[in-house]
Amino acid sequence: MWTPCQPIEGRRPDRFRPPHCPKSDCPDHRVQGRGYRPRRVGYYRRACDPHRRVPRFRCRTCERTFSRQSFATSYYLKRPELLRPVAGLLVAGSAHRQIARYLGCSPSTVMTMSVRLGRHADLFHRASLEQLGTIEEPVVFDHFETFVRSQMERLAIGTAVGQQSWFVYSVDGMRYRGSRRRSRRKRMLKRTPDPTTPGVRIDSTCNTLERLLSRSPGGLDLISDDHPAYRAAINRLNRRSGSDTRIRHSIHANPDRSSDHHKTVAKKRDQAMFAVDLLHKLIRHCQAHHRRETIAFGRKSANVNGRAMLFAIWRNFIKRMTERRPELISPAMRVGLTSSLWTWQDFLAKRLFAGRISG
Repeated sequence: MWTPCQPIEGRRPDRFRPPHCPKSDCPDHRVQGRGYRPRRVGYYRRACDPHRRVPRFRCRTCERTFSRQSFATSYYLKRPELLRPVAGLLVAGSAHRQIARYLGCSPSTVMTMSVRLGRHADLFHRASLEQLGTIEEPVVFDHFETFVRSQMERLAIGTAVGQQSWFVYSVDGMRYRGSRRRSRRKRMLKRTPDPTTPGVRIDSTCNTLERLLSRSPGGLDLISDDHPAYRAAINRLNRRSGSDTRIRHSIHANPDRSSDHHKTVAKKRDQAMFAVDLLHKLIRHCQAHHRRETIAFGRKSANVNGRAMLFAIWRNFIKRMTERRPELISPAMRVGLTSSLWTWQDFLAKRLFAGRISG
């Protein structure tokens, strides 16, 4: 079981032991266990919290100094108390300016914290997949269509969700490219997707399937609709490997309403794709920049992907599977990753380093 740790800021200065060197180019950055022993070089006090002393250390290998704050998610923040409220309000459906008015800060502060939260959520999700190990259930895959900057620029976010546990295994966004033949002014006046944009879906699907296959040694049971990009992605993976990719693909086509039995086909499709359809409904409901009628568009695709990953962490660890039943169980508990519901404090307990996480 993966249990939350005590927040870094709440640990006593005399009992804190750095687990490794925070400098990514140091040989001791990837050290494991309790073999790392830096030297203590005193304390300092933060301007935002002058009543607490923050211990400082010096690495014996690279001879550079760092502090306990280097291992906290609030490093370099002048107002660290805003990190948890911003995370909760972003998931609750508030826009950046609404959050800034409510918390009494600048919209640029909210934007900076949103980028930090998205980056931390990405590393947290990769670490959770390392703790999970293998995938032992069918995975439902579909793309979530949204916009970036305006309704003329589209973004496809590939979402892979467990059919039984509703655990979000992957979130991968790919931006639709505009045509290169038009002039810059015409592209600014009328941004339309390029006719070659189905290749974006294929690339996104291949990236997701490769990550899922690496954690499915016995083969992957994939459930999707009848989009041709999914079959093309599986064929591309077959050509890369030169053999079968061990993907058992189950296709549930979107029903044709002109036919007589479309209700039966639609019912089977909705039952098979319910896990990913529910995730898309929650994203539409809880994210201000994904609603149908909105002016809160994301300005960069990387930031939109980061907020989508933050939403996936909230869905997996913090939110209950359903609000209609009294069971306190989350998707992470359903797959056996954790034993209890997490909070935003548990999610932001310590800083994660990309060099120490595989994948």
